[in-house]
Amino acid sequence: MPGAQADIRITIGGDAGQGVESSGAMLSQALARGGWHVFSVPDYRSRIRGGHNFFQIRAAGRPCLSHSDPVHLLLALTRETIDVHVANLAPGAGVIYDDGFRLDAPELESRGMLPLSMPLAKIAEQHGNKLMLNTAALAAAAGILDLPLDVLESLLRDTFGAKGTKVVEGNLHVARAAYRFAKERYSGRLPYSLPPKAGPGAERLVLSGNEAFCLGAVAGGCTFVAAYPMTPATPILEWMAAHERDVGVVTKHAEDEIAAICMAVGAGFVGARAMVPTSGGGLSLMTEALGMAGMCEVPVVVVNVQRGGPSTGLPTRTEQGDLLFMLHAAQGEFPRIVLAPGTHEQYFEAGWRAFNLAEKYQCPVIVLSDQFLAASRRSLEKTAVSPESVTIDRGQLLTAEDLERLEKPYRRYAMTASGVSPRALPGHPQAVFTATTDEHGEDGHITEDMDLRVNMMDKRMRKLETAAAEMRGPAVYGPKDAELTIICWGSTVGPARESLPLLLDRGVRANVLHFTDIWPFPQAPAERALHAVRRAVCVEQNHTGQFGRFLRMMTGFTADGHVRKYDGRPFSPQQIAAGVLKEVGVRA
Repeated sequence: MPGAQADIRITIGGDAGQGVESSGAMLSQALARGGWHVFSVPDYRSRIRGGHNFFQIRAAGRPCLSHSDPVHLLLALTRETIDVHVANLAPGAGVIYDDGFRLDAPELESRGMLPLSMPLAKIAEQHGNKLMLNTAALAAAAGILDLPLDVLESLLRDTFGAKGTKVVEGNLHVARAAYRFAKERYSGRLPYSLPPKAGPGAERLVLSGNEAFCLGAVAGGCTFVAAYPMTPATPILEWMAAHERDVGVVTKHAEDEIAAICMAVGAGFVGARAMVPTSGGGLSLMTEALGMAGMCEVPVVVVNVQRGGPSTGLPTRTEQGDLLFMLHAAQGEFPRIVLAPGTHEQYFEAGWRAFNLAEKYQCPVIVLSDQFLAASRRSLEKTAVSPESVTIDRGQLLTAEDLERLEKPYRRYAMTASGVSPRALPGHPQAVFTATTDEHGEDGHITEDMDLRVNMMDKRMRKLETAAAEMRGPAVYGPKDAELTIICWGSTVGPARESLPLLLDRGVRANVLHFTDIWPFPQAPAERALHAVRRAVCVEQNHTGQFGRFLRMMTGFTADGHVRKYDGRPFSPQQIAAGVLKEVGVRA
């Protein structure tokens, strides 16, 4: 599979603490610099050391929307790695491993694998130190795949430059020795390679979903982030904290989740574009304060990066189990907007769009992500995350000049046809008002008057009717007249789209119907799209088929079949295709 048609999958595996994820990220970047499109996904346990971790990379001549199976090259940093991944290796797959492993090479060959034994540990110790074993393994892979050494060298300089010349030179010596050994011993042994491609590879960015979201949030004017660390949302807090001086964001590591959202609501109240990143367990603690933002009509963005639950559940794994929770979190009823981006580009856009919606409708906006989207890394053109694509809409925010022209006393919660009241920030003498979490009148003062309660409740809830007009309907990917439609939401869209050619190979002509704007539900466009569906299979990562149930509640539409996964690992295109074929009665 040489040249532009290549679609190569590489897995790096080892123990937690061996730098598997950092090595995978580095190789992903090196392949992107070589002109290849990459998609990579980490798999790690919820422990600091011990236990098997791995990082899967896909490199192709076209943009990748998902990881894929099976694997063509395995970099085994431990003996266990081979046993864990042997079932997912393609026929003839190469296995790079240290010659110190107790391994029967003829047995690997008898199982259809190509053993690639190398003195990786010795090379690391002789030319640098034993901690540079990962560098040796990456360089060996580069040599076998015909990726130029200078691409890896430039990345090593960038990665280790802050650690000093000695560390950089040590890694370069190790890389050169391992690359040379691999080329001399194994050049041409694999039936595929990844030589450099002509094109703008060096101009591409390799970003995790969380990093793309952070870039979108900063471009959209985010100025305050408060959080209590919770995997897999913690990288958002870490990125913001690392860059806060550069991008002008105040980052607060709160003492707990309740404090975090209260800080963000307070910041939003005085005019900051404020955000809280968390996961389902953290949001469970935040629900009362979420209702406070709804009652006081304060804009705030909450990012729920889902993981397997309930309780502590699977802290480092992925799931889509919080959908119905997000629609109803907190007691009582109040307007909220729920977005579920599915790709890195959509996650970037949600980073700034969520703030526009929060301020325009003066309510909480929940961005519903998950570990798969958040942690996976993908090569993107710079235009995909360009600040030039960002627009800022602060809604009905009154200026000082607006307030000075008022002829009547300012009423923060004034009745309006849209449900959105003109918003003034505290501090102006013409805009002194009361804000309370009790029911209140237009002036903010507490009330228990029945008629006023009904009027204020109606006024707040009218925001959903107004906001519904700009909620986006589902996107269709694939042939419009397909005999089968895969319905999905959020991050399953990438693997679902990649499953279409696999289904076509089995004689099933399918398309994908993907929802990103969840609430308020885009009723009319959704019903139009569903009207064109002949036969549907709903694909989602939870046990009860939450989106399928929600879709039936909102439209009366019932899918003909369901493919569900809740083992903590993301869908691969092959798994979706197999599940869909089973649902439609085609033997795998």
